[in-house]
Amino acid sequence: MIPGDFDYTAPDSLDGVLAALKDGGEDAKLLAGGHSLLPLMKLRLAFPTLLVDLGHVPGLRGVQRENGTVRIGPMTRHADLQAQPELGLLATAASNIADQQVRNRGTIGGSLAHGDSASDLPGVLLAYEGTITAQGSDGTREIAAADLFRDYLTTALRPDEVITEVRLPAQDDWGHGFQKFTRRAEDWAMVGVSALVKRASDGSCEDVRIALTNMGATPLRARAAEDALRGGPLDVDAIAKAAEQAAEGTEPRGDLNASPDYKRHLARVLTRRALEQAAG
Repeated sequence: MIPGDFDYTAPDSLDGVLAALKDGGEDAKLLAGGHSLLPLMKLRLAFPTLLVDLGHVPGLRGVQRENGTVRIGPMTRHADLQAQPELGLLATAASNIADQQVRNRGTIGGSLAHGDSASDLPGVLLAYEGTITAQGSDGTREIAAADLFRDYLTTALRPDEVITEVRLPAQDDWGHGFQKFTRRAEDWAMVGVSALVKRASDGSCEDVRIALTNMGATPLRARAAEDALRGGPLDVDAIAKAAEQAAEGTEPRGDLNASPDYKRHLARVLTRRALEQAAG
């Protein structure tokens, strides 16, 4: 397929990007890695009249640690994240996105702004309880992960806003687990699970976070499973019992790959596996 006609600009500053978005209005779209937007344009499911390329804007790449916080530029590629195992869950999830060619181009900011509940990094941000910083014509604001994802492919970002930073708490004393089930290696996840577990000094579960991918219109927290495990033992039986509640409150969509009931089954199985990984 061939996309519709559009104009293209590649500003060399953030101010230039914001000006282009203002001039283009709601029909202007940001271009980061392009792996989400360009396929939609080729299928004529998206019709932007202006593409604003972020590739020439300085200061939007890289990972820094500062006062217990990991600060990530939105144009940081998945390949850059997977190359830093000290990032824990984020690095593991990034290394499982599609194939290496996609990871060499795709960016964390593009993935989060696109807001696809079947992609991996929105769930990771939710598990970390991270935030994004967005800058627009009205100034800068911080958006928590829990408030970012509104509906299918819909986020809290306004049309004139650009993600300028992703912030995650450094989880040095947390274990992590990541599981996803795909029909083929490079496919979107039928279901994915991101898990973080913090052990107390007595070996019990001090805290736990479980995020589900492709179990609803947005990434979701498995709150019932978290509540069942938090404060209790971290043995195999306790994890299995908590994982049985992973699908509570979810509304997965049936598709060509799986029915809603099968996705709920996958959520329970993958949550158990991810928690076992995270608990060591």
